[in-house]
Amino acid sequence: MTERAQSTQRALRLGTRRSKLAMAQSGHVADAVRRLTGRPVELVEITTYGDVSREHLAQIGGTGVFVTALRDALLAGEVDFAVHSLKDLPTTQPDELALAAIPRREDPRDVLVARDGLPLAELAAPAQGRVARVGTGSPRRMAQLNAYARDHGLRIETVPIRGNVDTRIGFVRDGELDAVVLAAAGLNRIGRSGEITEYLSVDTVLPAPGQGALAIECPAADEELVAVLARLDDPHTRAAVTAERSLLAALEAGCSAPVGALADLPPSGDHDVHEMRLRGVVGTTDGSTLVQLSTTGPVPTSHHDAVALGRELASEMLAKGAAGLMGERAL
Repeated sequence: MTERAQSTQRALRLGTRRSKLAMAQSGHVADAVRRLTGRPVELVEITTYGDVSREHLAQIGGTGVFVTALRDALLAGEVDFAVHSLKDLPTTQPDELALAAIPRREDPRDVLVARDGLPLAELAAPAQGRVARVGTGSPRRMAQLNAYARDHGLRIETVPIRGNVDTRIGFVRDGELDAVVLAAAGLNRIGRSGEITEYLSVDTVLPAPGQGALAIECPAADEELVAVLARLDDPHTRAAVTAERSLLAALEAGCSAPVGALADLPPSGDHDVHEMRLRGVVGTTDGSTLVQLSTTGPVPTSHHDAVALGRELASEMLAKGAAGLMGERAL
């Protein structure tokens, strides 16, 4: 196809939330699709319920609040494809929509942005003489941070917050909070990793299932677009997040429940790694009770294998009492 012919093709319409982070994520995907297709891609900004509601996610249901409006636009033909943060997607995929690509995952870890550049162990040390106020809108983070603090003699109070990255970091800058916990991936994508005080080890705080990964969705009937977008898929990332989301689904928990999960490859001295480790945690938000387990199996080579790994670990967690620790349950 000539350059002139490419330029006269209709622009592909990419549906995205309006936030700075969502626009940055969608902009990266738009650039990749332009390179793949030679076609122009325009961003269509869509406001979701989760963007306008000031309630905490657990109060408004969590599951799908950042996704439904984008999916409605896809089904109505108002946009051709959409980009989501994968951790926001409900675990049930509508038949009418294809999860065409899950690109290579960003850093899945949580991070601390704290006053005076202090790491958590110093910020919340008894020697500070006061309780460190740590802001997060995530029951998952609250559960694990409170458990970690209890186990290490730290003094923290987890404070529920909402808002975009600027708002959340502003709580620290203004002295209202001592620290906030955010996703590393988000700060990396908007070029603000320099504000990170500390990367929280996954041994301390397991991320949300799918954290750091993007989901590219389009109508399942548009087979040509599905095939094009599929070229952006990263098979290892898809296997890992499928296992994590399978665990979440088997626990019958929504995306605002206090569940953490991470699938990764165990460290190896060579590159011939055949196993994947899946870790999961669920706990009460005060950190008084956690169920934390892991399992290792062959690296999944199919969707079915990845789902089975997640279900296996979920079954073990439920047998240890995980069901009684979750606030929100899927309907």
